Amino acid sequence: MESDLGELFLRAARRIRRGQVSRLAPLGLTPAQARTLRTIDKMERPPRMTELAERLDIVPRSVTTLVDALETAGLVRRAPDPANRRSTLIMLTSEGERTLVRMREARLRAADELFAPLTAEQRQSLRDLLSTLEPDDDRS
Repeated sequence: MESDLGELFLRAARRIRRGQVSRLAPLGLTPAQARTLRTIDKMERPPRMTELAERLDIVPRSVTTLVDALETAGLVRRAPDPANRRSTLIMLTSEGERTLVRMREARLRAADELFAPLTAEQRQSLRDLLSTLEPDDDRS
């Protein structure tokens, strides 16, 4: 019984990922782009490219590709860093902020569908268990 716990968890994670991909597609976003938007939104101030790469735990070249796509879509903009002219800050546009709202709504609908078979008590138990497994610094 214990041995199938990991497999059950991975299957649920794959189901969540498939749901996320299908819900982000109408917004024109990949999961990586959506995560980048959420990360920028959660940061205390507009991040530099290197800070964003560190927060996402990806190489700087990959963050450049993500930001390029988000900028092309009108969801973020680059601006010179007034504290360091050689650095660039990444800022959400008003369209990026609206897209974040739509993303949150889509995530809530997806979660409601996924967890519909669970009772309120089971949902709370699952929430408590998953919170126990998650490090405090890994909430993106």
